Amino acid sequence: MSAVALLLTATVAGACSQTVGERRTTTSVDPTAPAYAAGLDAALQAVINDMRVPGAVVMITSPQRGNWTKAYGTQALGGSSPVTVDDSFRIGSNTKTMTGTVLLQLVQEGRIGLDDPVSRYQPEVPNGDAITIAQLLSMRSGLYNYTEDKQFSAKLDSDPGYVWKPAELLAIAFAQPPGFAPGAQWQYSNTNLILAGLIVEQLTGIPLQDSFQQRIFGPIGLRQTLLPAPAEAGIPAPHPQGYMFGTNLEILADPALPAAQQAAAASGALLPKDVTGNSPSWAWAAGAGISTAADLTRYATALVDGGLLDPKTQQARLASVQPIQVPDGADIGYGLALARFGAMYGHDGQIPGYNSFMAHDPVRKDTVIVLTSLFAGANGEQPANQMASAIIGALYGRPLIPAPSPSR
Repeated sequence: MSAVALLLTATVAGACSQTVGERRTTTSVDPTAPAYAAGLDAALQAVINDMRVPGAVVMITSPQRGNWTKAYGTQALGGSSPVTVDDSFRIGSNTKTMTGTVLLQLVQEGRIGLDDPVSRYQPEVPNGDAITIAQLLSMRSGLYNYTEDKQFSAKLDSDPGYVWKPAELLAIAFAQPPGFAPGAQWQYSNTNLILAGLIVEQLTGIPLQDSFQQRIFGPIGLRQTLLPAPAEAGIPAPHPQGYMFGTNLEILADPALPAAQQAAAASGALLPKDVTGNSPSWAWAAGAGISTAADLTRYATALVDGGLLDPKTQQARLASVQPIQVPDGADIGYGLALARFGAMYGHDGQIPGYNSFMAHDPVRKDTVIVLTSLFAGANGEQPANQMASAIIGALYGRPLIPAPSPSR
């Protein structure tokens, strides 16, 4: 899964690079589309072509600049059935915002406190007496990220249908020492949200997927969004197949494939493999959700503008977002299971077969949704994040990643 756009690695200029050889595509935009759409469409198509993305959906809602939605590609690699704007996609770590939302609702209800130690609910957690619920949600617990374990990645490759139990995931994490003292720094760890999901189930007495339905999906009218039960590996129709270059183990240390394989992918000699049916149980509360572009537009708006939390808790959640240091110097922040991308708040998600991005601007009311049916390009970059970077640049006139200063 993504480490929250670590990062949107292409500037807008980079996203506008030329297409490759036979993949060059002439795009057409509805003449009634907003003025920004033609140039943006070309930039998005360049990303899709360069990264060999089989299918994608883009949905932009902008009161100032105009709304624009488009689907790209086909539901199956080499197939003829087009992706539609109504297709369902796995949304990976966007699920974290949902788990965080339910836990914050329980805080509102007085059933748990953000300053409570994790050990009060899960006594086996290393450093649990010193880790608060807020530190879990804000990625400041120091707990080892189980998805970085080599044996775990090897198991995902050798037995992709295996149904993981949360206790197994935590056992992997707890076998490694914490990376730092609670609160000392920020580090993305899926372990945090697995714990959060278990605590939600502990407090509510019902499966996490039922809490999502009762507390989020039902109240705001999300009819095509779900957290599947752990043993369910299917995706509601219609949906694109999901693809991935390399294996989980191969890309663990470096998401980019070796140069020869990148060249083969660029020429079309190396194709990504279909991983649609792989069990998402290992991601569970941290990333197993499924949704559509329209539902995510509605959800991202409520997530940021309000409607799922009371005004006080909503404001506290937005205020919790603090800048994080990232290699490219991008304007990124993270808080209580919520990320910030420049002026926009939301999250991104990456799970084998799919990459996604959702964000909403509480001031301008712009919403950006990108869904792709490719986990990552052969170069290790995330297609939905690359596309989102181009979109944000088109809407705001500046990329998230600053240009180098003259002294660099």
